[in-house]
Amino acid sequence: MAGETDLTQLLKTMQPVRQEGEYVFCTLANTTHCPPHLDPVGYFKEAEGLTLMVPKSQADAAGLAYPAVFALITLTVHSSLEAVGFMAAIATHLANHGISVNPVSAFYHDHLFVPTKDAERAMALLQSLTDSACSQSPA
Repeated sequence: MAGETDLTQLLKTMQPVRQEGEYVFCTLANTTHCPPHLDPVGYFKEAEGLTLMVPKSQADAAGLAYPAVFALITLTVHSSLEAVGFMAAIATHLANHGISVNPVSAFYHDHLFVPTKDAERAMALLQSLTDSACSQSPA
């Protein structure tokens, strides 16, 4: 099943959902595999080490350091990995309101890590982006 590529349709139907809990980014140097006691929502291998996106509670239990705490917002529309401008529109809209975002695109959905303190405002701004897309184009 192919994901949506039309930017207007993506913005109209993104349906953001805030996931439960708090999340952090941690790094483990000199390893390419996640320790079995951690269950990350995502990870990325970099030259400097393995970056893990894990629930804050797991990082705390493992004694892992992290620089900030994030909320995780999932955009439930099935977006195509080849969609043009979707993340740019979202990141720009949030940035225009002083909210940083660390987007992660997976096969079915896009996920946004935003500072926990800004999560509710980010949800409202995402809704305003949807409302704007709906009012600017025919249904």
